[in-house]
Amino acid sequence: MGPRTREFVYLSQHLKRLRGGSQPILARASDGLTYVVKFTNNPQGPNLPFNECMGSALYGGCRLSVPEWRPLLVTESFIEQNPACWIQTPEGPQRPSAGWCFGSCFLDRNGFTVTDILPRSSFKRVRNRRSFWLAWMLDICAEHVDHRQALFIDQPDGGWNAFFYDHGHLFGGPEGNSWRHFVVSQYLDPQIYPGVSSHWIQSLPNAALRLDTDLLWKRAQVLPEEWKTPTALQALSRTLRRLSSLNLLQAVAKTILESLQGSERIEHTEPIYERKQPASVLCSGLPATASNQLAIGSGVGAGDCA
Repeated sequence: MGPRTREFVYLSQHLKRLRGGSQPILARASDGLTYVVKFTNNPQGPNLPFNECMGSALYGGCRLSVPEWRPLLVTESFIEQNPACWIQTPEGPQRPSAGWCFGSCFLDRNGFTVTDILPRSSFKRVRNRRSFWLAWMLDICAEHVDHRQALFIDQPDGGWNAFFYDHGHLFGGPEGNSWRHFVVSQYLDPQIYPGVSSHWIQSLPNAALRLDTDLLWKRAQVLPEEWKTPTALQALSRTLRRLSSLNLLQAVAKTILESLQGSERIEHTEPIYERKQPASVLCSGLPATASNQLAIGSGVGAGDCA
């Protein structure tokens, strides 16, 4: 899944404010669709729009479910006509920046139930529940500094599909300079992770290696210039080098296994790794084995909203 096509689409109608530290809004755009919108000058930090876009592209590139997204144009007239969308600060309302904002397609549509809190008793009915393991590996490699979040959408057969969203705290966070212990990036209720074999956990690096890192880097190049801060690009480069290194990905898999020793979620079908995970894997630095270089290319096409 990826961004929508690059023709100009602008915000046309403010619907309501949403909860969250970035003070997002719900708005309709000129293409007739509804979006969760985050402004470039949001209260959390300058890297947030970049992180949201490239986090969605990263997850989609690894075949994980994410909402469709696109840059949306915020006009001066929209800002003037919708004071309810202004950012609230201790000093008073702050005017959102005109120009580009991040828009994520709203998943709450007629006929479906959408929730970000699912009772533990319903976890077994999540169809793509194993995806949470791969998401955790990606979050470790991408320096996610907050809990993993997901939306659950009910299905006609009584099951649920999980969509991963809210990627603003990837790549060292909205300021680009944060670090947290890798366990922080777990989903808040670890019972969401289904029981799997240790052999299956060790297969996760192969899933991550299927990511087209060159294509992801090219997508970053065509984002609005004001979103491509040096810290955001540097963090993305580190992430893509990690995701190109089999040795490093295997080390992350070992870290996950060792953190869950004795857990009923892991069936040890073969001996657990004896060597402890080197700390460098969980820090911003890269080991010498992850020396892959990234090509910088031109723009790429985009997909449509579902």
